[in-house]
Amino acid sequence: MADRTRTTIDPDEQDLITRAQAGDTRALDQLLRSHYNQIYGICRRMTGNDQDALDATQDALIALTRGIHRYDGRAAFSTWSYRVTTNACLDELRRRKRRPVPAADIPVDTRPSGAPHLDQTVVDRLALDEALTALSPEFRAPVVLRDVLGLDYAEISEVLDIPPGTVRSRIARGRRSLATQIARNQPPPSTVLHQAP
Repeated sequence: MADRTRTTIDPDEQDLITRAQAGDTRALDQLLRSHYNQIYGICRRMTGNDQDALDATQDALIALTRGIHRYDGRAAFSTWSYRVTTNACLDELRRRKRRPVPAADIPVDTRPSGAPHLDQTVVDRLALDEALTALSPEFRAPVVLRDVLGLDYAEISEVLDIPPGTVRSRIARGRRSLATQIARNQPPPSTVLHQAP
């Protein structure tokens, strides 16, 4: 009977994995490049700023490189890499507690009086980034994995090594906290700057 615990993997990706595990550095480079955007995306949302995200991304890529021989195919490579990346982010957040927190990359309200508004999607993204940094890592990780990467609850459970019920609970609590934080940071309608006609 077939082993049902193994995940179906794209043949091209499986070839890269097999070659990378055999020591082919070009295959490893190509494999990591194909997942780089998702890895960096997790790190950016988890850490809340570009510098820490770059540090966490580098740590994740190093951990993936060192651990490629331990990847056994029971989960999709992306799931395994998300787990390694999330752990790198959590390590970065723990290190951050021991040093000063960098200022936000792009302050939301630094435009001069009368300046045109930023595109609303940019403002929304900045508000979301700021709200995410206010979440504790135990809630931030599942929210990012679900709402940014689109992983399902079972995958998140596997990535974070927590029960699916805990995943659901943390996502619900994290989303509530995000909504409260974003609402709190929205300026009242009377304070919104309007460009003169």
